[in-house]
Amino acid sequence: MAPSNHEQGRCINSMGDAIEEFANFVTKTDFDQIPVTARATAKTFILDSLGVGLIGSAGPWAAELVKTQTLWGSGDDSRVWAQETRLPAPAAAMCNAYQMHNSEFDCVHEGAVVHALSVVLPCALAEADRQGTVEGRSVTGAELITAVILGVDMACNLGLAATSGLRFFRPGTAGLFGGVSAIAKLRRFDSETLVRAYSIAYAQLCGTMQPHSEGSLLLGMQMGFSARNAVVSCDMAQAGLAGLKNILEGPFGYFSVIESGGDLTKIIAQMGTLWRITEMAHKPHPSGRATHGVIDAALKLRADHNFSPAAIESITLSIPPLTHHLVARPVHNAMEINYARLCSPYVVAVASMNGEIQIKDFHTKALRNPNILDLAHRVSIERTDHPDPNALTPVEVTVAITDGRVLRQRIDVVLGNPENPLTREAHLDKFRHNVAGATIPLSNGQTEALIQQVDDLEFICDIRELIDNLTPPPQ
Repeated sequence: MAPSNHEQGRCINSMGDAIEEFANFVTKTDFDQIPVTARATAKTFILDSLGVGLIGSAGPWAAELVKTQTLWGSGDDSRVWAQETRLPAPAAAMCNAYQMHNSEFDCVHEGAVVHALSVVLPCALAEADRQGTVEGRSVTGAELITAVILGVDMACNLGLAATSGLRFFRPGTAGLFGGVSAIAKLRRFDSETLVRAYSIAYAQLCGTMQPHSEGSLLLGMQMGFSARNAVVSCDMAQAGLAGLKNILEGPFGYFSVIESGGDLTKIIAQMGTLWRITEMAHKPHPSGRATHGVIDAALKLRADHNFSPAAIESITLSIPPLTHHLVARPVHNAMEINYARLCSPYVVAVASMNGEIQIKDFHTKALRNPNILDLAHRVSIERTDHPDPNALTPVEVTVAITDGRVLRQRIDVVLGNPENPLTREAHLDKFRHNVAGATIPLSNGQTEALIQQVDDLEFICDIRELIDNLTPPPQ
């Protein structure tokens, strides 16, 4: 267990800002202090995240984003996955983080409401690539695992400490702190330097929920902004730029401005005992996580009762407040891609009609399918009472059939949750499918090599060997 003096917890504002305790934990925790189970889980979600980042290279705005980065400076520090492009580390981290979230297929910590790896992993790999290319230092697989685990811990702990509902886009806001943590660990920062990096990052924080509300791809772009800003913040801190002190608990700190309040006592006491990477959830469907409960229910009803989609008279979704807030948006006949991914009526209609959800279901042609849209317009939504402002479940789907049957299915634990995990086979199937969908697909040899490299990650001496397999083979 990592060294800790948190057994007694802490009272907010009683002993300086909590950011110092987080910094001490990150800088003083080593690979050998992390349990084997946490390391194994980290490898699973690193592989999953790499696959999601690869298919994201073919997603909307990915090519355009890379093009803009080349307008702002040159450098070959780090590589963009599945693309023939090298960029300065902040730019590469930005592109890869955006690719990892632009398909809504990235893993999530449900309790924290944070897609932690989507900022943390691009930051860590851009930093490892830069250290090898520019500084001639090889970052090991064990170092990467440690940095990712600690970055995920930081991001998720901030989300879990929030005492009110989602106010800002937490994957971007909390994710930025996770990215800084991962980079700082790879650079071997001391606590003082890390606190400066956190404070410089806080001054660059972004994460408005307006793109989520409008269904804009700027939602995923905020992951990119956070990854870029994490690298920049660490560069500035390392150069000696002064920072702030009370960035979490000050009068204009994180828990006053970004969240509507927070309680860090329990969270800090758990550091070194509970590892948030073990609480991460897979996404088996490429849509907002808040839609997954109703998708699972719709798929089970379809499989168990064998009704024809044409026989569906109506569908009713009963969902808790957070789920309602995130994905209870009305279906439109001219929806954009990201709006549809966050639209419960649409994804339930697709699941009921097709028996699965795929990335192609969010292409423009699919979004205009009259049969799907007709069924989606027959979906209504009810908001349930639930005391937990961050709960995504339970949900219930009720299907009324034209023959008079009324079918109901409740989901308490969504597929991919640690309590209902994907099998190893399903996890690898998702990875291989995503790799095949990259803008420049990797070879079969590269795909299988990536799987093996991640399985043996702690034994890799230079993480650039793994990054080699994330980019197209030489022509």
